[in-house]
Amino acid sequence: MTDTKPDTTLHAAVYRMVLPDHICPYGIRAVHLLKRKGYAVDDRWLTTRAATDAFKLEQGVKTTPQIFIGEERIGGYDDLRRHLGLRVSDPDAVSYVPVLAVFAAAAALAIAVSQAVYAAPFTARAAEWFVAFAMVILAMLKLQDLSRFTTMFIGYDLLGRRWLPYAAAYPFLEFGAGTLMSAHALAWLSIPTALFIGSVGAVSVVYAVYIQKRDIKCACVGGSSRVPLGFVSLTENLAMMAMALWMLMKQ
Repeated sequence: MTDTKPDTTLHAAVYRMVLPDHICPYGIRAVHLLKRKGYAVDDRWLTTRAATDAFKLEQGVKTTPQIFIGEERIGGYDDLRRHLGLRVSDPDAVSYVPVLAVFAAAAALAIAVSQAVYAAPFTARAAEWFVAFAMVILAMLKLQDLSRFTTMFIGYDLLGRRWLPYAAAYPFLEFGAGTLMSAHALAWLSIPTALFIGSVGAVSVVYAVYIQKRDIKCACVGGSSRVPLGFVSLTENLAMMAMALWMLMKQ
């Protein structure tokens, strides 16, 4: 999208909170968006809590920023986007972006390490590193809030719902297996671990999604995930199983 030059016939006013200890991020975004769309912006700061509360009381609103175009009050940042015909994110909408970002990061790291070690970006070791690095990154995301992950995980994992300690241990098992596999260390431990958790995970996904036909979210990137349980989740588990079998054959 190409930015347009400000058109002085288009006027907007943005009332936003700018305090010593807090600057409203949506106010900054609103000002930037309006300028990008060609509006001459009257950027009006609310510099104290008292001024902010008085403004909200006067306008009968609960939040800032508040945007006015001409004499019309548009509302907050999301209202502005709607007014301009732009998409507004749905906080409850499912998305594959988080897990795809993990796979992209793991692939980039694997290719970089392969290039550094073998002077070639695409090698068999790069494929191994990709799976191992993805396991570690996914485990890290789960460990950011272990309680929330566990709560979401037992909603579909067949072993986790029957034995809660397994659900709490899962991210540690995934993290450990991925780390050991990336180093080709302690194969006697990493291979069975990856094969076991991958197999249980794959069976659980197939049962929940393809047999029970449940429409639920996956805990693969943590307890706050909006990733739908399905093909991507199954692929993650199958990749762990394939990695374990591949390394077992190489022993």
